[in-house]
Amino acid sequence: MVKPKKPSKSRQPNGASSIYLGKDGRWHGRVTVGVKDDGTPDRRHVSRKTRAEVTKVVREQEKQRDSTGVAKAGQTWTVQTWLTYWVENIAAPSVGENTIDGYRVAVYHHLIPGLGAHRLEKLEPEHLERFYRKMQASGSAAGTAHQAHRTVRTALNEAVRRRHLTTNPASIAKAPKLEEEEVEPYTVEEVQHLLLEASKHRNTARWVIALALGLRQGEVLGLQWEDVDFENGVILVRRGRLRPRYKHGCGDKCGRKPGYCPQKINIRRETKDTKTRAGKRPIGMPEELLKLLRRHKEEQGRERTLARDLWVEKGYVFTSPTGEPLNPNTDFHRWKDLLKAANVRDGRLHDARHTAATVLLILGVPEAVVDRIMGWEPGKSARMRRRYQHLTGQVLQQTAAKVGGLLWGTGLRPTQPTPGGSVPGPSQSAATAESAVYVAHLGNRRIPFMHREHAEAVASQWGTDHPDHSAEVEEWDRRKWEQEDPSRMRAIRDRMPDRRLVHHAHALFLPSGERLYVGRDEQWSTPAWEFESDLYTDLPVRWHTTRRPGQEVEAQVRGADKAAVEHAFPEACAQAVDRAKNPGKYGDIDEW
Repeated sequence: MVKPKKPSKSRQPNGASSIYLGKDGRWHGRVTVGVKDDGTPDRRHVSRKTRAEVTKVVREQEKQRDSTGVAKAGQTWTVQTWLTYWVENIAAPSVGENTIDGYRVAVYHHLIPGLGAHRLEKLEPEHLERFYRKMQASGSAAGTAHQAHRTVRTALNEAVRRRHLTTNPASIAKAPKLEEEEVEPYTVEEVQHLLLEASKHRNTARWVIALALGLRQGEVLGLQWEDVDFENGVILVRRGRLRPRYKHGCGDKCGRKPGYCPQKINIRRETKDTKTRAGKRPIGMPEELLKLLRRHKEEQGRERTLARDLWVEKGYVFTSPTGEPLNPNTDFHRWKDLLKAANVRDGRLHDARHTAATVLLILGVPEAVVDRIMGWEPGKSARMRRRYQHLTGQVLQQTAAKVGGLLWGTGLRPTQPTPGGSVPGPSQSAATAESAVYVAHLGNRRIPFMHREHAEAVASQWGTDHPDHSAEVEEWDRRKWEQEDPSRMRAIRDRMPDRRLVHHAHALFLPSGERLYVGRDEQWSTPAWEFESDLYTDLPVRWHTTRRPGQEVEAQVRGADKAAVEHAFPEACAQAVDRAKNPGKYGDIDEW
C-alpha cells in the first residue's frame, strides 16, 4: 500500500508581497513595485515593531502601486537637478526656439533660485503657492508668476510620467490669478495718422500690412519676395522670423554681452515654418497695398545698388539697408517711434493685429474667412475671435439698430458723418443746407431721398412687396427734417437703391445632432433693397453656425447666388452637427 505524500509547503507566487518576523525582533515587509533598470525586481522594504503596522504599510504601497505607481528607485532628485535635466535634455530637443527661451528664463531666473533646494518628492503645493506670492511681492507681474507655474507644472508632469513622482504638486497648487486687460484697438482715424506718418519712413508697407491684414510681427519680417504674388494680389504666409541669439566672436574678450560684441555670431536660424497648419495661409491684398509693395521693391533695388558689395541677398521683403532681415527688437522700437511721430497713443505692436481683427468684425466678414486671414486653428478660432475682435462703438450702434428694427419696426439709421470724413455707403451724400428732402414712408420706416422720383419708385415697389403696410412719399423742408429726425443731419440718398433677391437656408440641431423642425421650409428667398444691406448681404454666399442659449446649434446661409447658397447649405449643416456634439472644439464652453 502506497503511503500518501505529505502536502508540500505553500509558496507565494512570484512578485507577491511578503511579511515576516526578523531576527532583530521587528516585523519586515517587502513589496514588488516594478522592475529596475537592470531587469531585476524592484522590491521595496519596510520595517515596523508590530505585524499590524507593517501590514498596513504594505497594503498602502500595494494600493499606490496599483493606482498611481510608486516613485522609481535610483537617483535622488532635487527640484534643481530635475529642472536642469528636464529643460536641457527633455524640453530643448522637442520644442521651438521661442518656447525653450521662455522655459529657461522661468527655470534659471525664478524656479531654481526660489525652490531648487527642495527634494523633488518632498515638494508640496503650499511651497509653490508661497513661492508665487514671494515673486509678486518682489515686483514680478502676475503673468511672470503664471509663466513660472506653467513651466514647473510641465516639468513635474514629465517627472510623474517617468515615475520620479507619484503626483504633481503643481497641478494641485493654485496659480496666480491673471486679469487680462481689455485691448483697445486703434480707431480708423488713428490708423490713418499712422499710415500717413509711415509713408515718410523706410519700409512703409511693413506697417500697412500689420494694420490692414493683421499679420504677426514674425510673419511680416519673415516674408520673402517669392511669397508675394503680384499677379493675383495674394501674400502667402508660411514662415516666421526668429529673434536672433548671439555668441561671442572675440573669444569673450570684449567684456560685453554676446549681443553687443563687435564680432558677434548669430547661432540661431533666421526663420522657422509657421507653428500650425492654419498659420500657413494665403491672404488677399487691397490694390493700394499692392502698389505700395511694388514701389517698395523698386526702392529696395535702389538700396541694393547703393550698398554694392555690402548687400547680402537673402530675398526678404523687409530688410536693413544692407539686405539683412530686420531684427524683431529693432522693429519693435521703430513701431514705438512711429506712434510718437504720429501723435497716437502708446500701444503694443501686437495691438495692430487686434485692430485688423476688429475691422473684419465691423465689415461683417464671415467667421470662416476671418479665421483664414488671421491664421487661427478651427478648434480655437471661436475663443481667438472673442479675444481679438472688440465691440467698438460702431459695432454696438449697428447691433442696437438691428434690435430696434426687429422689436419696434424702426429703420436702420445711417451713421452720422464724422468731422472731415464722408458718410459711409456708396450711394449716400450729405444734404445741402437749403435742400428739400423726399421721405419714403415704408410702414414705420423713413428713408430720405434727394429726388422725388427715386422715393416714389421705392415706395411703389415696396408697397407691392408688402401689401399689408402703407407706403407713401412726403416732401420735407430742412426745418421739419431736423425736428422730426432726432439724429439731425442724417445722410440722404441721391439715387434709387438697387433691389435684389437674397436667398436663405436655415436649420436647427439639438446637442445630440438631431435636427429640429424637419417639416418646415429650409430655404426661401426675400426681396431686399440697398438700404437694407445691414440685414442682408451683397456676397454670392456667406454662412455661419451659432449656439443658441438653449444649447441648440443654428446653421444659417444667405447670399445673392441661389446655387451657391444651396451648395454651401450641407457644409453648414455638417459643421452645425459637429458643433452640437463637440462644443469645446468650437470654444462654446470654457476649457481650463
